[in-house]
Amino acid sequence: MANGTKERILTKALELFSQKGYEGTNINELMESVGLVKSAMYRHFDSKEAIWNALLDRLIAYYEERFGSPERLPPVPKSQEELLAMTMRMVNFTVHDETVVMTRKLLTIEQFRDERARQLATKHFLTGLTEMFTHVFSGMMDKGLLRRGDPELLALSYTAPVSALIHLCDREPEKMDDALTRIEAFAHFFIDTYGV
Repeated sequence: MANGTKERILTKALELFSQKGYEGTNINELMESVGLVKSAMYRHFDSKEAIWNALLDRLIAYYEERFGSPERLPPVPKSQEELLAMTMRMVNFTVHDETVVMTRKLLTIEQFRDERARQLATKHFLTGLTEMFTHVFSGMMDKGLLRRGDPELLALSYTAPVSALIHLCDREPEKMDDALTRIEAFAHFFIDTYGV
């Protein structure tokens, strides 16, 4: 039961922090929403900061297990069609998985307050994606599927517009269908431009 309570606290903390930010979330409100009194929280966490750090640890593990990371790279596609399918699978996961959506919102809000959130935002929104697709594009170049070039610059030019459109989905969910259509069209354009 203790683990269940701990998980409920972290789940509700993600929901509230992603809506109101860390500073805007009152610990009493958080505990009340979980059905606990504040004193009961201390059996699981010794402070709001401890909840914050446990939540970030949980989110890192969740994201890396389901999406991948520079430490857990995806396989290199065997064709340009596989690149398109992999891209759209990753994008659909990113815009539809509630935990990932709330994590992105939380990092967007908190990147200016918290050093760890800033580092995670940079990794998730820029450097991690660039490293992942540098690996993918380097492998595809080696297989003769993409024109030779700087795989890191190619990865940056591929992931930046996709990332921008994903953030648009967060800000304006009513534009999600259009954003997904544009991402797929961009992926086709990229393959037509750089494919061999």
